[in-house]
Parts: sequence; structure tokens; C-alpha cells
Amino acid sequence: MAGPFRGTWKGMVADAKREIERKYEADPGTRLPDLTAVRGVAAVLDRGVAELDAVYYDTEDLRLAAASVTLRRRTGGADAGWHLKLPVAPGVRDEVHAPLADEVPRDLAGLVRARTRGAPLVPLVRLRSRRDVRHLVDDRGELLAEASTDTVRAERLNGGGGGDATAEWTEIEVELADGADPAFLDAVDKRLRKKGLAPSGAASKLAKALDHTGRRPPRAPEPDGTAGGHLLAHLREQADRLAAHDAAVRRDLPDSVHQMRVATRRLRSAFRSYRKLLDRSATDPVAAELKWLARELGADRDQEVLTERLTSHVDAVPVTLLLGPVRARLRAWSAAGRARVRARTLAALDGERYTALLDALDALLADPPLRPAAAGPADEVLPAAVLREYDRMATRVDRALGLPPGPDRDLALHEARKAAKRVRYAAEAAAPVLGKRGKRFTKGVKTVQKVLGEHQDSVVARDALRDLAIQAHGAGETAFTWGLLHGREEARADACERRLPRVWAEVEAGKPRRL
Repeated sequence: MAGPFRGTWKGMVADAKREIERKYEADPGTRLPDLTAVRGVAAVLDRGVAELDAVYYDTEDLRLAAASVTLRRRTGGADAGWHLKLPVAPGVRDEVHAPLADEVPRDLAGLVRARTRGAPLVPLVRLRSRRDVRHLVDDRGELLAEASTDTVRAERLNGGGGGDATAEWTEIEVELADGADPAFLDAVDKRLRKKGLAPSGAASKLAKALDHTGRRPPRAPEPDGTAGGHLLAHLREQADRLAAHDAAVRRDLPDSVHQMRVATRRLRSAFRSYRKLLDRSATDPVAAELKWLARELGADRDQEVLTERLTSHVDAVPVTLLLGPVRARLRAWSAAGRARVRARTLAALDGERYTALLDALDALLADPPLRPAAAGPADEVLPAAVLREYDRMATRVDRALGLPPGPDRDLALHEARKAAKRVRYAAEAAAPVLGKRGKRFTKGVKTVQKVLGEHQDSVVARDALRDLAIQAHGAGETAFTWGLLHGREEARADACERRLPRVWAEVEAGKPRRL
């Protein structure tokens, strides 16, 4: 119920909303406790009983359920249709709606393509629910949350699994209203717990149905204390993030391209930093494809960052110095570039090469090519790899600082920035065994990376500003403002170069001999 918005992808406009809710175990016949005692609740309104009938779809091997994704076709109630629920955080999901149809809507299937990869979506579980609905409202009659008591009957479809083919239970669900304060659910939670209700042990009705009817999705193994075990847990986490951000990129959500690109970088960085633990003949081909994907995503991300930077800088120019149609030209330049790179990103995600990459990554993690060193203790092997990456970064930073200002130094600083990212990613992968000393170390490296990143952003911005000035001049417009912005970017880059030696000296002085 909370946070409605509109999402677009591939020309389709679909209704979507941010769902924030809490679920509680209940016995048959349990009644909703009096919630008027909760601060802010003026009344609890009876909204009647709805009969809901939902069929949940997944692959035969439960790829969606393993990722806490649910896809259902539901009739009854006020929102009949197809619902795709994508996890955001515990108790928070994005719910994407599509009209009622017999087959899985093509666009919803596209949003889970990174999970299914061509495997058919088939009906696995049917849930029939009797929902007794109450609305919690404030003294102005505004909706705060919807509380419902659901009596559920689950039926396993298409065979498979062990245990009973059916299951029944009762649960209470409290869903936050659109725009309401999430803290309100904490107050309701306190009241319900006081009345003896316990939070549900299942993340969703589907998860409970699968558990009760013997169709449990596979779980990744826990780290075993070895360096290889910790590294594989990190790689599996990043592979899952890569697939999870796929849907967000297709929906064109803010920062989604950046987050998906970061997942590819963390995977590549781990392959490189911990190459003594993994057979490179197996990881190098996957790393090469990850580099390709990062490059395809990079065009979209770079355009996004550059547009934000230039727009903010134009906004900071006094109106007396804003000569010519500067804003209009920037908007036209941004729109043209955005359309071009957006099409490129979606083409990559819809291509066979991307699907093959995901399959190869899964195969590598299912049968990891571990080398003998991977059997060593994590708290010894992983920190040593982080310090090796740090030494490589130090070499690049020192080389860049030794060059005179100019293009060669700009390039050397960019290479140092990439090395700093690898140190940071290696440290993040080893975080479970690094402790507080590792956190301080990573914080220092991140500061260096930030300074180097600001410098590189200025280099890229100056190239774009030069192009915009040329376009303006060719159209008979004054290029004064573009030149002004170019000069300001030069000053920012110079400030970064002057700040870097001090920041780097602080990191070097605090570098631990061992992590």
C-alpha cells in the first residue's frame, strides 16, 4: 500500500507500489486485537471480507522463490490481476501489477528473465484466502494501515515435493498505507506482541506454502571458515545482486544501473584479487564477459552521472552569466544521449550473450574451481590478498604524483583510481574476518578513491563541455557559459590534485602491517 509510483520499460507503463508490511502467526479463530490503543489510531473500520484466489508461478526448480521473488495471478478483492513482488529489504517489496490475463504477461516475465533464463514459468501453488479487512485511521479519517486476518488454504500443483499436498493456517497482516510513516508499524507491532502475537517465521504466504507442502527452494551453503568458503559466499552474494538489479534497470529505477555495474566490478575484482584461490582458466572467461557487461552498462551510468553533474553546475551559475539557451541545449543533449544509451543497455540485457554470462557464473559457483590455497584459514589468507592489492595501488598513486600536470597525469590518476577500487572491493570481500582495523583501512582507501573519482569526473565533464561549446558555436549561440563551466571544472581538478598528496600521506601513515 505504501509509496505508489509508475514504472516504465520497453514502452510499457505498469502500476507499481512499494509494499511495507508485517506478518504475524495466528491460531484459527484468532481475532484482531483492539488497535485503537496504538498512538495515532482514532478508529478501526470494518471493511468486510474478501475471498481471494491466487495461483503462484515459478520455474520447476523454484528459481524465483530462491530469490524471494513471487509471481501470482489473483482473482477476487480490489486488485485482481498479475502481481510481481520484488524484495527490497526485510518486510519491504516492490509490487508490480499487470492486468488479468490467462498467460504470464510478457513484460512481467521480462522482469524476471535474469532468474528464469528461458525456463518456463508454471503454476506451482494455489492459495485460497478468506481476508477479514480492517482499516486503521487517524482522527481526520486518513488511512494509516490496513490490518487483515487471513485464513489460508494452500494446494500444491503439478506434483513434486514431499509431505502433504495441502496446508492451512491463519495469519494477521498489517500493511502500511501510502505515504504513512514506517515507524507506525513499530507501534502496531508493540501492541500485537503485547497481546501474544508472534511475527511470522516466513517471509511471505508463498514461502510458508512451499515449506508446508515440501517444495523448499535450494539454499546456498554457509561459509566453512576457510578462505575459499568466505570468498564463495561473497561471490554468490554479488551474483545474486547482479540478477536482482536487472529488474530495477529494466524498470529504469534511480541508481539501478550503477548498482548493477558495481556488482559486475566486485565479481571481477574478487576473481583478480583472490586469484591464488581460484583457477584462472575457469574465472578469466567469466571475468572477460563481466567486463563486457560493465562496459555496456557504463554508457548508461556515465550519461546519468554526467547529466547530474552538469545540471547542478549550470544551476550554480548566476543568471547574469547564463548567456544563451544553456539549459535548453543541456536538456536536448542529455535526452539524446539518454535515449541512445538506454536502448544499448536494454539490448544487452535482452541478448543471448548476457544470458550465457549468467549461466556461466552460476556454473562456476555450483562447481567452484578452488585451488589448494583456498583451504587455508580465512583470517590469514584473505587479509594478505588485500595488502597485495594495496601495494599495487601505492605504486600507481606514487607514479601519478610524480608526473607533471597534463593528459598523462590525468590518465595515471584514473588508473590509480581503478586500483583503489580493487583494494576497497577486496577489503569488502574480506570484511567478515578483517574486524575494526579493516574498517579503518577501507575507510582511508575510500577517501583516496573519492578524491581520484572527483578528479576523473572533472576530466570527463570537461570533454562534454567542450563538445557542448562546439555545438553552441555551430548553432550561432554564444559559448561563454560553457567556457565558464570548463574553467570551473579545471579548478576542481586542480584542487583534487593538490589535496591528493595529503590524503595519500595519511593513508600511508595509517597502513597496518597486517590486517
